[in-house]
Amino acid sequence: MNYYVGIDIGTSSAKLLLINSQGNIIKSSSRSYDIIENTAGCKEIEPETWMYAIKQALSELLCDIDTMKIASIGVTGQMHTVVFLDENGNSIRPALMWNDTRTASMLAEVKQNISNIKQVNYIANIISTGSPAINLLWLKQNEPEHFSKIKKFLIAPDYIVYRLTGQYQTDYCEASTSSMCDLKKSKWSSEIRELFGFSEEIFPEIKGAGETAGILLEKYQKKYHLNSNVNVIVGTGDNPAAAIATGCLSKNYPVLSLGTSGVLMFPREHIALQAKGKNILFSIDGKPISVLVQGVVQSCGNSLSWWIEKIQQTKDYDKETENIDIAHLGESSVIFYPHITGEKTIYANPNLKGCFIEIGTDVTRKDMTLAVMEGICFAIKQLAEAMNISVEKLSDLHVTGGGAKNEIWMQILADILNTSVLQMESNTGAGYGIALIAAASVTKDFSIEQIVEQTIKRRFFPREYNAKLYAEKYKKYINIYEALQKIKK
Repeated sequence: MNYYVGIDIGTSSAKLLLINSQGNIIKSSSRSYDIIENTAGCKEIEPETWMYAIKQALSELLCDIDTMKIASIGVTGQMHTVVFLDENGNSIRPALMWNDTRTASMLAEVKQNISNIKQVNYIANIISTGSPAINLLWLKQNEPEHFSKIKKFLIAPDYIVYRLTGQYQTDYCEASTSSMCDLKKSKWSSEIRELFGFSEEIFPEIKGAGETAGILLEKYQKKYHLNSNVNVIVGTGDNPAAAIATGCLSKNYPVLSLGTSGVLMFPREHIALQAKGKNILFSIDGKPISVLVQGVVQSCGNSLSWWIEKIQQTKDYDKETENIDIAHLGESSVIFYPHITGEKTIYANPNLKGCFIEIGTDVTRKDMTLAVMEGICFAIKQLAEAMNISVEKLSDLHVTGGGAKNEIWMQILADILNTSVLQMESNTGAGYGIALIAAASVTKDFSIEQIVEQTIKRRFFPREYNAKLYAEKYKKYINIYEALQKIKK
């Protein structure tokens, strides 16, 4: 029986999984790391930080198993984070991350310039802080000495694949979410490239996520005692990988990933450029190319971690939420507005901030913790409405990511959305999805669809009493944005 490795490069940690030919998780390993935050809005990381974490985690993952049975490796991770490489393939400077907001002041002019290009004017509605396009432009304008050295840019997972194989490639997901791709033609946009003055040679080749990027380099074969033909696939972003793991793409239902950010995804037959949400192109083998629509609540898990870790000064999440009375959800008047790191999909306002409302002397720590969880769910409800996802389409929402482990949060979500919510097994994250794709790339009889059918852990249903309370509370919530804008004037 062969083994397959899934590598997930997250915002704060590298998570590795080892699965077998039945899709069972054999082992897992992870390593945390810190990012660079030197100035306001700055979110950077040295790419070597990822590799150091991966090497450590991989050594742990592969101990005590027959390493000669490793057949394929897949890499996924944070989308948008861009790495700049010189002619020798070395990183020129720290990578600019997906949540870096230093480009906020550039957006208005950039959007206007793109909107004047008829062929790809829709990209004006897509580009945002953290987009590879605007981060490359920021580098060109602010660090021309570094920009002049670029021979190739890669997105975070692409960089890991490059280090493992020596090959420069990306997939349709990473290309289509870069704000430099012609979505209608499924290729890099020459119009955007010419507008920003980017050289054609810095763009990597676009391939299917499950296609072969290359064979694992000999130095890694020897280091980890692997065979000489370990396949490394092109890989993809974490959201499509999570969609694969939950069956979203194959079964045609919506998926919510509750991580640092909250990402709502659902498949469409065709690109819908007028609706809110980012259209992601995805393909396993290069043909056909599917469309996955993604909307984001940027301040999701990080809102909860801010409240619990920085304000409460604890990391015991279970203790902070264990005494919340599920029967009385929705009764508290406290409302938390969660956009503490800006907003991308609904208002495209990177300067938006959060707030608490209706705080009185009777409000407890528990009330405020509950309000944070509720506020995130209200934001998800508003996001679904903005993306034109009907209540019928949202039914049986599959939820994955770290936040999905909390049963109270799942019940809040079901009550606020007023629809059934399916809590997925913890193995249904991006790392598991990319491991499945890696296995399918080299094993003809490996069925991803059959495996993902068995990953539902628990189903949560909305309750009439609580859903009505939340419906009234939501009416107040959606007025907060305009109120904040008036306060700022």
